[in-house]
Amino acid sequence: MNQPVQTNQLNPYAIQLCALGRWIVQRQWLPFGSGLFSIRTSEHSALFTTADKDKSELSPADLLPYYWPTAAQTDPAKAIHQFLYQQSPQHKVVLQTHDLQATVFSRLIRADQHLFVGYELQNLVAVSDSQRQCCPLAILDPQNPEHLLQELQQRFEREALPHALLIRGHGLYVWADSIDSAKRYLETWQFLIACELERIKASCHFNS
Repeated sequence: MNQPVQTNQLNPYAIQLCALGRWIVQRQWLPFGSGLFSIRTSEHSALFTTADKDKSELSPADLLPYYWPTAAQTDPAKAIHQFLYQQSPQHKVVLQTHDLQATVFSRLIRADQHLFVGYELQNLVAVSDSQRQCCPLAILDPQNPEHLLQELQQRFEREALPHALLIRGHGLYVWADSIDSAKRYLETWQFLIACELERIKASCHFNS
């Protein structure tokens, strides 16, 4: 067993990330071993889950180191993780899931964001007082990685995003300063998206 694997097995954050993966799989937010998780290990590096590993069977030995100053940005998903880490040293965990409701929502809403209004749980993800009243969820179209990252940069320059974004047809991303916070943000956004889908469905029914 090599040294990085031994280090991962002793890393309490790597252990917590694997436990979180099992929790997420139980909620059916990761079909067919999909999704990508990472946890920051330094200013310029993180541990990533592998694409071919069932997240319900993760162990710290399955996490792979990623050092972005020397990495080729050929994986759009990893490039998004890297971008989010580079926005703030407080960003410690990034999760990307493929939940059915979030995926459908991302295809249903054609605008580049959706505003969540009137939900008490907005308080759990809002990063400003205004977002407690009207909370925007950015929705981006999948493009080549360079174009997508440029769009992300513009969104961050425009306003602080409330710990989440959607890539249309691709997945929900959340980020946080700890694993516990990432879990809370993910569950909150899944709930908010589910509520909006039900509201839209009810509105279509009453208007038909």
